[in-house]
Parts: sequence; structure tokens; C-alpha cells
Amino acid sequence: MSEPDALLALRQSIHSKKAISFLTTDQKPTSSLIEAAFIILPQPSSANVPTATLSKATPTRLRKPNHTQTDPSTHPADFYGLDAVYLAWSMREAATAEYMKNARDSGIAITNMVAITEKQSVADWLEGKTDNHPNIVPLQGKQKGAAATAASGSSQKRRYVPDSVDIDAVKRIKLNEVELTDRNTVLRGTKQSNFSSVKNLISDRIKKMREAQAAIAAGAGSSSVARTEPKSPSKKARQAHPIIVISSSPTALITLWNVRKFLQDSEFEDPVIAKTKAAEENTLREDVVVVYRKRTHIEPGGRETETQVKYFVVDGIEALNKFGADPWERVICVLTTGQAWQFKPYKWSEPRELFHRVKGFYISWSHDPPNPKIKEWNVTELKIDPNKRHLDKSTVAQFWKTLDAWIGTSKPHLLV
Repeated sequence: MSEPDALLALRQSIHSKKAISFLTTDQKPTSSLIEAAFIILPQPSSANVPTATLSKATPTRLRKPNHTQTDPSTHPADFYGLDAVYLAWSMREAATAEYMKNARDSGIAITNMVAITEKQSVADWLEGKTDNHPNIVPLQGKQKGAAATAASGSSQKRRYVPDSVDIDAVKRIKLNEVELTDRNTVLRGTKQSNFSSVKNLISDRIKKMREAQAAIAAGAGSSSVARTEPKSPSKKARQAHPIIVISSSPTALITLWNVRKFLQDSEFEDPVIAKTKAAEENTLREDVVVVYRKRTHIEPGGRETETQVKYFVVDGIEALNKFGADPWERVICVLTTGQAWQFKPYKWSEPRELFHRVKGFYISWSHDPPNPKIKEWNVTELKIDPNKRHLDKSTVAQFWKTLDAWIGTSKPHLLV
């Protein structure tokens, strides 16, 4: 008899309302997950399947974020173990700090524990509150049929018989379908289009721009005044890197621990996890974090050049004062949690005036209700999904696009 699916067995056991227990390597009962070698999962009587006794290290079908493998038996490192999934369910109502402490006490590394942002959604799936979870890969082969039988409590599956009306409707729809053979067929219509006029128009414009550039360069070369003219204040100002101020509030989603990964790598990491990782790696807390961002410029001749822009990020006035007599001239935006006390030590402590001088952003969870405090503030609200990391790139792209537009209007000398 094949080994049951670990994830489904755990879900069935939770549904049975029977106690889940542990065994040591020598088959002795224990109440400690770290001492256990096996997890005993009682099954509902209606399922007609025996109690499942599985190794706690059994990889489940719950895939870790940012992984793409689909088979836990061949790529176990890409999936959460049974002990980690069980712990996430048993600690579903625990606070973050308590959950992380129990994971360490149970011998589960941070990289192998169910992420804090996933814990509740995993618990909901295990308890049957939801039928789908984005990171659970489907069952494969014979195991899928066996699991479906156990879940339904029946040894046979009724065959679906399509309705004759539905069959006729599908036939009519297929008659009007256009078969697409490749990506070029999608772009091909009944009328042939000629874009040569557009090509000629662009070519003429590029030619005129190049001629204008050549004339300017020739004029500058013949003028000794142009060669010796000192740099303007605006050019000097470009050398001053922009500053981003974030909140020091413990409830902030973006902190000095995860801001570089968010703004530079376009990936959100829970600030508690980021701080814990830094502590385990003995990384000292920085009061100024440097963020680099790649930007692409298109020159008048059409050539693309890529530059790397440097930004400083601080979360307090003490760090900000390191940047000279009036660092607020270089501050381009402030990230707020919606708490007015954050602005008391700022140059402009009144929120309306502050966000008239700098760009404001309010970052919250996607499921959080609107914050009434920021309605009268000139801030842009950005949402972060607790589970869908693939959405982070679009959120960060929106941040930079909005900020660039504001800088171009209000502080163009800092738009490098």
C-alpha cells in the first residue's frame, strides 16, 4: 500500500477532531515535536482509511514561495516539511514572536518554517475554510485518485455525463472560433498594413536631431568661454544623492531591515523575519541604508544608456542630520504608517505642509481597510499582498514611477 499524501492526511486528521500525537525513533510517545520522529494522524471514520503514521520530515505539497518545482518527492528542499505545516496550524492564533520561538524550539530553521504571511491562509486550507491555496501543488498520478476517494468517503466516482443542450452550445461556439497557429497569426488581419511612412518620419527626426547635436558640439568647441564656464548650481546639486525617510514605527511594513530588498530587488520580506535573519548573521543595524536603482536613459540619437542611481534611506532625524545643514533639500519622499507623531521632529511637522514639500507614501496590507487619517494628506497608498510575492515588482515599479513624476515637477535637480 502506498504512503498517503502527507498534506491531505493532516487535513483529514484535523477534520476528524481527533488528537494528533508524536512518536520517537524507538516508537515511544512524546509531547515534544523536536524529540519526535513520527507524527500520528488519525483519520475520520467516514473516510475508511487507517491512521497515518508519517515521518515528521516528510515533504508536503505546500511549496515554498518563489519556487517552481511541482514534485516534493524529487525536490524536497522546495517544499515545507510535515512538521513545519503542523506547527503553522497549531500556532495559527499565536503572535509572530511566539510562533518564531516555537519554530526554533522545535528544530525548524527559519528558511524551513511556513512564512508568517502564509500561516493563516495555510491554517484556513487545513481546516477546510478554503478549497484552494496558491502554493499547494496538485496531487499526481494514482495518489490523486486515492486521495479524492478518501476525501469523498466513497470508493467510486460518478462519471460526469454532459447535457445535450450544452453539447450543442459548445458546437455553435466552436464554429465561430478562429484557430491561432502561432504568435504572428494573432497580428495578421485581412487587410495588409504598410508602416513605411512611420519609419520614414522617425528616420527624418533622428537625422535632424543628430545634425543639431553636431552643430552644438562644433559651436562649443570653438568657444573658449564654453570650455571654461564653471558648473551651474543645478549640476552641483545633481551630485547630492536623494534621501528617502521611512517610519521607525514597529508596525511599519517597510523598515531599515527590509527596505533594500524591497526597493532595490523588488521583493517584500516580512520585517520581523528580516530582522531575525540579520540577528542570526550578526549583522549590525545600520542607521543609513544605501539603495541602488538601475535607470535606462534614451539619448536624442536613440541610443539607450543604463545608469545606477544611489539613494539614502533613514528612519530618524539623527541619521538625517548627518547629511549637512539642510538635508531636507535632498529629501524626496516620506513613508508613513498614518501616525502623526512620526512628523513631530521633522522640519515640517504638520502633515499637510510636509506632503506639500515632499512626496508621501502610505504602504499597507492588501486586506487592510482604508485609513481615515490619511484622507486629507497628499499621499499615495500602495498595497502589499501577504502571500503573492509576484505582485511585489508591480508595486515597486508604481512607487518609482510615482516618485519620478513628483521629482520631475518639484525637485528636478535631484532627478538623476
